[in-house]
Amino acid sequence: MQVWRSVAEIPADLGGTVTTLGIFDGVHRGHQVVLAATAEEAEGAGLTSVAVTFDPHPVHVHRPADELPLISSLTDRVERLAATGIDAVLVLEYTLDLARNSPEDFARGYLVDALHSRVVVVGEDVRFGWGNAGDQHTMVALGHELGFAVRIVTDICDESGRRWSSTWVRELLAAGDVAGAAHVLGRSHRVRGVVVHGAKRGRALGYPTANLHADDLGVVPADGVYAGWLIRPEHAPEPGASKRLPAAISVGTNPTFDGVERTVEAYVLGRTDLDLYGEEVVVELVERLRPMVAFDGVPALLEQMADDVRRTADILEVPAPARPDVYAPPRA
Repeated sequence: MQVWRSVAEIPADLGGTVTTLGIFDGVHRGHQVVLAATAEEAEGAGLTSVAVTFDPHPVHVHRPADELPLISSLTDRVERLAATGIDAVLVLEYTLDLARNSPEDFARGYLVDALHSRVVVVGEDVRFGWGNAGDQHTMVALGHELGFAVRIVTDICDESGRRWSSTWVRELLAAGDVAGAAHVLGRSHRVRGVVVHGAKRGRALGYPTANLHADDLGVVPADGVYAGWLIRPEHAPEPGASKRLPAAISVGTNPTFDGVERTVEAYVLGRTDLDLYGEEVVVELVERLRPMVAFDGVPALLEQMADDVRRTADILEVPAPARPDVYAPPRA
């Protein structure tokens, strides 16, 4: 799949396209329906399918104080768009200047002049142009005026009738319901970040963890312990080694040790030999095991951690590692 970071990167010989547009945060099942319709329409007409997305999120430009966290990073968003069968993605830098385009100016400048759209595919809740003045009816009218067809995709809902949405995903993650979020996303929720040095308590307890700062990861689920996967990049060391590793994942402030900084810590089951510092990894959350609680001392914590690891192995259907039998208090 081609990725264009600006209009200037669009190939001069680009022919006609079938285009869709949106933030696509999370690329949830509703997005996937629209994207699949776009790819299908393009394949049937022998055209190039293009998804137009925006970075940063418009809320970050218009209402930066809201601090809206993203469900997926731009890297993950582009990867998920590629997985839908789309031929190309145009990432437009969202600025106040771009936002001031009227619906007609946006359609003419980007859909027609830049992308040579023959068909535009959108959901029935589409909004575009200054003040979100453009909707599905505006798009149809502009298509008649500017020479492109419009396909409106409707009824993008789950079996209960609720529309798939990024808001729904955020609600579920805020409640720690990562399994529910996976239902809306069509896959497990994931966060991506660089492994940093922590307090090294996990190593002292026999459960070394890869630590990520929660503030840098977008939407992190409610504090608790989760079963999931730690995914290393393809260029990681140890050629031939598995890049998808089963992990017990802790989200929170480590209340047993009076922690204050919120982190995501992933213990790769049975592995004490991994050196991940400075490496960008993906943490994928499959199922919540329990809430985060403070334990009355290290022995009680160790008993619970052993149970967390056993349950994680059961959920992920992998062998459970042997329980560590050595505990050394961390150095001051």
